[in-house]
Amino acid sequence: MTYSDMEYLVTINLSFLEFLFFCSVILFASLVRGFSGFGFSASSVSLLSFILPPKEIVPIILLLEIIASFFMIPSIWKKINWKFVLFLLLGVLLGTPLGVHLLSILQPEFTHLIISITVLIFAFLLLRGYKNKNLNHNFSKFFVGTIAGAVNGFGTLAGLPIALYFLIIAAEPAVIRASLAALFFFTDFYALLLAYFKDILDYKIFYRTLPLIFVVPIGVSIGTKLFTGSSKESYKKYVLYFLILVSIFGLLRVLV
Repeated sequence: MTYSDMEYLVTINLSFLEFLFFCSVILFASLVRGFSGFGFSASSVSLLSFILPPKEIVPIILLLEIIASFFMIPSIWKKINWKFVLFLLLGVLLGTPLGVHLLSILQPEFTHLIISITVLIFAFLLLRGYKNKNLNHNFSKFFVGTIAGAVNGFGTLAGLPIALYFLIIAAEPAVIRASLAALFFFTDFYALLLAYFKDILDYKIFYRTLPLIFVVPIGVSIGTKLFTGSSKESYKKYVLYFLILVSIFGLLRVLV
């Protein structure tokens, strides 16, 4: 390891092993995002919390989420359902302040418990074949977006209820993946602006993010190739198993 490498690690306040762990987590999260269109935060925040506090993790994740969406544009652009994105986005913008308010008055453990249990129930119902195409209307999109915004405000897990909604109305995998990626580009950019005005962004955040910019497209590219070779059923099962895994992990964090 050169002197400049050591100097960089000192600047970002991470050991060499912690930096390797960081890069590995981001590579895995990028792969998940490239395949499903969501799950970057759910895949990375919990793991990175072993080496960094949430306040330092979230801005990095927001920056990398935006970069991941940018690299997904060529494979998603024609499949984005902008009507879906618009109504969900309006709901998210309304629900996020509510979530932030709930965060200030409720115990985080309680809110994570409710989210995890709800996601688990619907995920198991979907595995048993439950779907309801009658929910595919503008009000339900706005309502789900509002719920997702609230969840995002107190739990940074907006992708879970939106992914469940897409599966319940039996949307096509390509539409789910593309619309989620487009939606989170806007919501993450909005959240990043809020973080900037809250003075959460600093030089250390950008220094830590810099090398990861080269990791994200690799993971996204691998995830995109896996998605291209998957069937509708295998995509649905993967997303459901991922949601179940994240929910169980969330329950364990609260209960253990």
